[in-house]
Parts: sequence; C-alpha cells; structure tokens
Amino acid sequence: MLPPATLVGRPPMSTVRVAGPAGALAVDDGGRSEVPVVLAHSLAGTSAQWSHQLEHGRKAWRAVAFDFRGHGASDPPKHTEYSIAGLTDDLGAVVDRLGIGRFVLVGHSLGGGVALTYAGAHPDRVIGLLLLDPIGDGTQIPAGEAAAFLRGLETGYEAFIQDYWSQIAGPNETLRERLLADLRATPREAVVQLLKDVMKFDPRPALAGYRGPLLSVVTPNNDQPLSLHRVGKGFSHRVVTGTGHWIQLDKPEVVDRILNEFWETSVSGKEQRKR
Repeated sequence: MLPPATLVGRPPMSTVRVAGPAGALAVDDGGRSEVPVVLAHSLAGTSAQWSHQLEHGRKAWRAVAFDFRGHGASDPPKHTEYSIAGLTDDLGAVVDRLGIGRFVLVGHSLGGGVALTYAGAHPDRVIGLLLLDPIGDGTQIPAGEAAAFLRGLETGYEAFIQDYWSQIAGPNETLRERLLADLRATPREAVVQLLKDVMKFDPRPALAGYRGPLLSVVTPNNDQPLSLHRVGKGFSHRVVTGTGHWIQLDKPEVVDRILNEFWETSVSGKEQRKR
C-alpha cells in the first residue's frame, strides 16, 4: 500500500502516485490556489491530454490531472474491474489523498460522466462542474443501435474501435494518430467494459444530486436529444464548431478561455445553475 502521496520531483509541479481503490494512480499536480481545478480524461485517454490546460491554468491556480485505472501510468485493476462507478472511486481517492477539499471539477467524454457521478454524490465539495463533450444519457440509446455497436466491439475489436476513434477524432491527422496511440496503449477489457457502461449510463440521479454551477461544452454532434445538457429540464451549454471530440486538443485556447471564466465565476459564487 502506498502512503497518502508519494512525490517525485519538486513543486510547483510534481508527479505523484497515490493509492487508489484498485491500484496506484498517477497524478500530475502543480500550481497554487485555495480552490484547485481537477481534470478527468476520456476513455483511452491520459492526463497528458490536458497538457495545454495544465500549463496555462497553473499561472493562476492549482491544477490536478490524473490517469484512471488501467490508463496512462496508473496500475490496471487486479480483477480487471472497469466501470463508471470504479473510475468515480479513483477520482475520489485522488482528491482525498491530496487533501483537496472544495474544487472545480472538469471532465471530458467518459470523464464527464465520472465527474457528474462524483459531483452528484459530493455536491458539497464540487463548487463548479465543467463538462467537455461528455457522454450522454445511455438509457435513451435505442436498444438495437447499442446492441449493434457492442457486437462490433466483441467480434472485430481492433478494426472496429480504431475506425470509430478515427471518425470522432476529427480531421487533424497528427492528432488522430496520437489519439489512436493512446487507444492502443489502453487494455482492451477497459475499453469494452467501459463502453458497455456508457451504453446504460443514467445521469438523472447525479443531476438531481448536484445543484452547483454546471456547464457543458460540446461539438455540434453532441447537441442532440440524448445529450447530457438536454436531460430533464436541461442546463447551460456552449457549442464549439470546427473540432473533433477532443476539443481541448483541437482548440486548446478556446477551452483555456472557457475554463478560466468558469473557474472565476464558480469561485466567486456568481454563476448559478440554470434550470
């Protein structure tokens, strides 16, 4: 068992390994502020996908990014347990081990579903929730569509998942190759099990539990009836055009600006969730 936090390097930026519920988790921690920002990456992503936001944001505040179990430099779970609930426990372990109390939480894609799940269970700790092209309401996906997608995963994983990733990555070829490399480095069982969880993800309990500032930043492809910001009465969202699913990598300056504004309004308490 690791101690609460084992630091390698020196402040203001440190690589940290903390004890998670399923193995050691790699954390990139740096900057200083009373209210930190914690960033959760996508399926088959790593904390490095936040590199631009970390470098930019740490000029003003503490920013923490980490690798979920089985991703990046974090340990795979001993019993290959991959689920949104399990990844939510990873997020909780990171903030607890680092002694973070109240914070602004940011999640991309699957990490957005994890971030929402955590915020719904811990609304007193998350003072602002920013979701970047998050997963949607899996309960609204037509059963036949979900079954066909999962069948493709099971019967021809390599070709199927790489084709899907290429489609959502957008037109930037260099970025697409980077994202495919991250995908290939992620265990197959992590991708398959977590996509199965996405297909049945019900965001309504977490949305009911979290009442703080909430904003979703999406591509036009994620401005649909089953999109998270359309669930129930809905909540605030912005659409960013000319980008693939990884908005923070395609248009980092746009995401930096939105994150700066959201952090400031969340900390000041001026932003209220629109119902």
